[in-house]
Amino acid sequence: DRDLADVFAIQSEIAKTIADQLQAKLSPSEKKAIEQAPTSDVIAFDLYSRAKDLVLNTGFSAIAAQNLRLGIDLLNQALARDPSFFAAQCQLADAHDRFYNLLDHTSERRASAEAAIDAAFRLQPDAGEAHLARAGHLYSAYLNYDGALAELEVARGTMPNSPRIFELTGFIARRRGAHDAGLHNLQRAVELDPRNFFTLQQLSISYHVLRRYAEEIAVEDRALSIKPDDAETKAGRGLVLLDWKADSRPLHQTIDEIRATNPGAIKSVADVWFLCALAEGDAAAAETALDALGDATFGDNSTQLSAGFGRGLAARMIKDETKARSAFAAIRPGQEKVAQAQADYGPAVCTLALIDAGLGRKEDALREIRRAVELVPVEKDSLNGVDMIQYSAVVEAWLGEKDAALGHLAKVAQLPGFLSYGRLKLLPWWDPLRGDPRFEKIVASLAPKE
Repeated sequence: DRDLADVFAIQSEIAKTIADQLQAKLSPSEKKAIEQAPTSDVIAFDLYSRAKDLVLNTGFSAIAAQNLRLGIDLLNQALARDPSFFAAQCQLADAHDRFYNLLDHTSERRASAEAAIDAAFRLQPDAGEAHLARAGHLYSAYLNYDGALAELEVARGTMPNSPRIFELTGFIARRRGAHDAGLHNLQRAVELDPRNFFTLQQLSISYHVLRRYAEEIAVEDRALSIKPDDAETKAGRGLVLLDWKADSRPLHQTIDEIRATNPGAIKSVADVWFLCALAEGDAAAAETALDALGDATFGDNSTQLSAGFGRGLAARMIKDETKARSAFAAIRPGQEKVAQAQADYGPAVCTLALIDAGLGRKEDALREIRRAVELVPVEKDSLNGVDMIQYSAVVEAWLGEKDAALGHLAKVAQLPGFLSYGRLKLLPWWDPLRGDPRFEKIVASLAPKE
């Protein structure tokens, strides 16, 4: 019932009440942050709040790029209204870093993040949030884990109760392959901020790569208790049963439900819909899903593939080599330019290798995928590094190098990652290996034990 302009005072009162109820020991800077309004401009704050929701809604979504672009635009509008809006500068840096890490691996994107961080430090040079933003940048843009952890320690001095510190520490541990430590830190972040939807999604991903599927489902159910209508999380939950038990029916039913009741959200889950269609060998459904995907992408981690690549993969599934080669040939020039511009970025080179494998360009594809593996060692980046080895197996399988493919696949099956029983059993990536006893043994090794 109070005036809208008093919204910041209301927020401060709520934060103080929660802290009192939790008997939390707040540092002086945390008390100051609670009491101080982030901006005097209510419209700027609304733009910031909408942007923050968009930026954090990138974990499971096929439209992450769309959300990030819009979020960045809203943050720039907020800062145009109030250039001293410190929280918006920090959020802008985070948005650019997420874009760089996931989808836009360019020096221009990295420079935009650095400019926002510099602006944040000019506004509040001693603020823990500025050091937190720099930590996120060192992690996302450079994989400089030691530098990021050092910045987090500085931030911890002024904001010891920040869930974001534990979250980012968890991300770093996970990337380094210390998955148990990563899980512990993400669990702590959730304890400190139990309704943070993004952190719950990330916690579920940690369970997923460890193939602890029952615990993953429990976390996704918790996320859905916060946002019951979130299409991406619903689809992600259905995908768990496909990965775990090679059962596509729950995912199929979920996609049908979203199409019927929330058609505006279908593009955001079109990547998972496409995967479901592949698992069921349904070429017509795969084409419909790719139409819905449009200019968005599908894939795990940083290796994001276009709808054009999906059409080539779907054509391979039904043994239409002419259509497959046509699809791969259409997207090769564009991907070659990306790989040349990002010659030291493994996922870009990996994508070109997959296209060349689909075109039968054996020498090129094998050279490219070996380069991708060299660029992303598992020891430096356990998530994308494992992906590079997995895609090595795909490239080799498609090109008839069965022994090499099975060797790489056996290695990946023993490491945390997105490779699963269901994907091996159902997806056409692996069709050239089917029937080989060595392949069937790898599939069986990932089968559910209960």
